[in-house]
Amino acid sequence: MSVCLVAMPWQSLESPSLPLGLLRAAATRAGLPAPETYHANLRWAEFLMARTDGDLGPREYTAVAEEGLFDGLGDWVFTGALHDDPDFGVETLQVYAAERGLDIGPVSRMRAHAAEFVEMVTDEVLARHPRVVGFSTTFMQNVPSLAVARRIKSRRPDVTIVFGGGNCDGPMGVALHRNYPFVDLVLRGEGEKSFPALLRVLADGATPETLRTVPGLCWRDDAGAAHQNPQASPLPMAQVPVPDFDDWFTRMEVSTVNAHVEPKLVLETARGCWWGEKHHCTFCGLNGTLMTFRAKSPEAVIQEIGELTSRHRTLDLIMVDNIIANSFFSTVLPRLAELDWDLRLHYEVKSNLKPAEIETFRAARVSHVQPGIESLVSPVLKIMDKGVAGTRNVRTLRDCESAGLTVTWNWLYGFPEERAEDYEPVLRQIPALMHLQPPAGASRILLERFSPYFENPALGFPNRRTAQAYRHVYALPEADLHDMVYLFDTDPAGISEAEAKHLRDLLDAWNTGYPDSTLVRTEEPDATVFEDRRVGWPATDHRVTDPLHRAVYRAAEPGRTLPALHREVTAAGFAVDQDEVREILAGFVTRGLVFVENGQWIGLATSAIPIKVG
Repeated sequence: MSVCLVAMPWQSLESPSLPLGLLRAAATRAGLPAPETYHANLRWAEFLMARTDGDLGPREYTAVAEEGLFDGLGDWVFTGALHDDPDFGVETLQVYAAERGLDIGPVSRMRAHAAEFVEMVTDEVLARHPRVVGFSTTFMQNVPSLAVARRIKSRRPDVTIVFGGGNCDGPMGVALHRNYPFVDLVLRGEGEKSFPALLRVLADGATPETLRTVPGLCWRDDAGAAHQNPQASPLPMAQVPVPDFDDWFTRMEVSTVNAHVEPKLVLETARGCWWGEKHHCTFCGLNGTLMTFRAKSPEAVIQEIGELTSRHRTLDLIMVDNIIANSFFSTVLPRLAELDWDLRLHYEVKSNLKPAEIETFRAARVSHVQPGIESLVSPVLKIMDKGVAGTRNVRTLRDCESAGLTVTWNWLYGFPEERAEDYEPVLRQIPALMHLQPPAGASRILLERFSPYFENPALGFPNRRTAQAYRHVYALPEADLHDMVYLFDTDPAGISEAEAKHLRDLLDAWNTGYPDSTLVRTEEPDATVFEDRRVGWPATDHRVTDPLHRAVYRAAEPGRTLPALHREVTAAGFAVDQDEVREILAGFVTRGLVFVENGQWIGLATSAIPIKVG
């Protein structure tokens, strides 16, 4: 039975589709032929370059893929093709963009080519004579996938159309199946076991009895009545195969996109979130119905990394785990360091990294981390249920800067019970952080399906409606749209837009000043020297020679409360009261050498001069 798996835009151009790689591997492991794959994301980038003489290329594609989600821009590009209406959603987006100051020029130029592209994809997929076409859809892949699926079904009704992926989790998959009759089957949940099972059922001639055996499947009987099988329990990671990316790397070698991107491997060493199992961050819905944390064995991780890097001759690895397994700091990472492979790894981590863990990262060739910092305001972090203080997040930024680790994070605001007065001490001190890696930006939270805020309106968001961005994407009644989408609007909470603008202005200045800013501490026998070269501060070498002042700064380096600082200093042999310690700290704060927030103080200077890439 011929099967073709399709990854539509806006899958990243620099790495293969992990879902397609896993499904190919799962099929072959089950004794089935490896499905063919069609990488329509690469095809779209190639198509745009050819049609626009390079005016729209991988850079413009990536801008939409990385920044367009919350405004529905990627789906909007293809919604005219889905609805056979070139004007669908155009005026609605224009009004939406004007209200928000969005530049929709690039996506408007892309949209002019979308219908032709959808026809071409349909031709090329059908030229492979598939009996089953499967679409993996996450975030902005829904509308492009639906547009192609509808055309395939209209031209070849005998082809079975299957949808799966993150956009099909839980009630979203049921609603997608209900609203788009040309989608024959929707597979919800993890597919490593259910997808091969479905292929066997289809190969043998599907019946209601056999279709009921496939976990998570949405299907229709001969009378057209819809059925939904319960989703399976989360898979143990031992049952997740090594992904098969051979076809993607072969395709990338001949793609015109290859000259514009550096191919990277994308791997998965764990699923779920160990923090979220006990303290689900109030705003986060990313794990959906699969919160249970599971990690691969250290042996399996090392073997998989070695196998895939050798096979595909690339050392850049993006780990898509929502959070690294704590055990990896004593198992996987030390073994990678011993192997001395010249890797460049990316990992998502909790924000309370210890110095030893950062050093372990560096030794194991982890070059980029994405800690869940989200804010530097402790009362807001408490509302999020992050389990960290603002100073702890500053410490992670400082220590990663010292170690030369690239840090990616975003500032979130708009939480119930959030107060402007809690922000003020932090905002006043942001100029002192100029040498640390800034957030990419600040944004008001949207209500995400599966998040505690969504599941429990009593937490502060009782009124909700599907996000306005979907109005220029879908032509569905509100009730159906509500069941199918991931993002929701709600009444704004927390700080006002004027206060948020003040925050964003400060963060813009931070981003501008960071590449040219350093604040480095060195120790001499009789002095602690702070070499201050931060943008916005006088270029100064602060020499601190008083032993008590040096002891106070050392005590503040981990981040401590005033009583704890006082205990450390007195334990070091200094006869001093808390008021004198506070006065010394205040002097450090005035010079921007110490950060204070919510009763905790922390030293800001790095221990080394990092190499910065502007």
